[in-house]
Amino acid sequence: MTEPQPSGGERFLVSFRAGQYVFREGDTGSELFIVHDGKVEIVASSEVGERRFAILEKGDFFGEMSLLEDLPRNASAKALTEVKLVRVDRTRFDRMLRRDPEIAVRIMRKLSRRLRDADRLLRRDTLEVSAEEVGAESVPSSVHRLVHRGTRRSFDLPQGAEARVGRSDPVTGILPEIDLSPVDPERSTSRRHATIYRREGQLYLVEDIGTTNGTWVDSERLESGVPVRISAGNVLRFGLVDLDLLSG
Repeated sequence: MTEPQPSGGERFLVSFRAGQYVFREGDTGSELFIVHDGKVEIVASSEVGERRFAILEKGDFFGEMSLLEDLPRNASAKALTEVKLVRVDRTRFDRMLRRDPEIAVRIMRKLSRRLRDADRLLRRDTLEVSAEEVGAESVPSSVHRLVHRGTRRSFDLPQGAEARVGRSDPVTGILPEIDLSPVDPERSTSRRHATIYRREGQLYLVEDIGTTNGTWVDSERLESGVPVRISAGNVLRFGLVDLDLLSG
């Protein structure tokens, strides 16, 4: 592991230059890190080199798996920009848990969502393999998509029963089917913002409880938890992100 340099004389605050590794895949680990300032990318080895899995920003934490399980790191963490991190070893982590049990709850939620997302991906891969076996012509393609009004970036609605709309959050393991992170630089969309689901051939949109910046269908703001029927031609707004719902 690259040895971080203490910053400003603060005992637990460490700094890394852009491109410097916080730790590498396979390293032993006994500490987690909280992003104080800057951005960190999580990467792992693949057949074609390093593959990026996540970008972490202020308030995000990482490295907790090695701290909890005492196992080698399963991915590398690298400073994407100049960063400052709060380094938390086992002793301090134990004190934090005793002082604030909510930290343990956050980690448990993260692990639970990781398992749920892994199960969803496994189910999706199984369906894709089955589709290949019976022939692609028997599997319907996506008939609806969301198109960002600014960049014209397109997001296909999956054929499954429902699709979550939001921003990916590797810290808690939230990986929405429709990830608006690339078109939401202001981060106005909640990580769990809304859900689009199908019932008897119709599409419905429901805003998740706790969404902060609102959801609109055309000019009508949705009430959290109340489904609204949507169709091609509607303009959907999630926070500050406007998308056209199109078919075909």
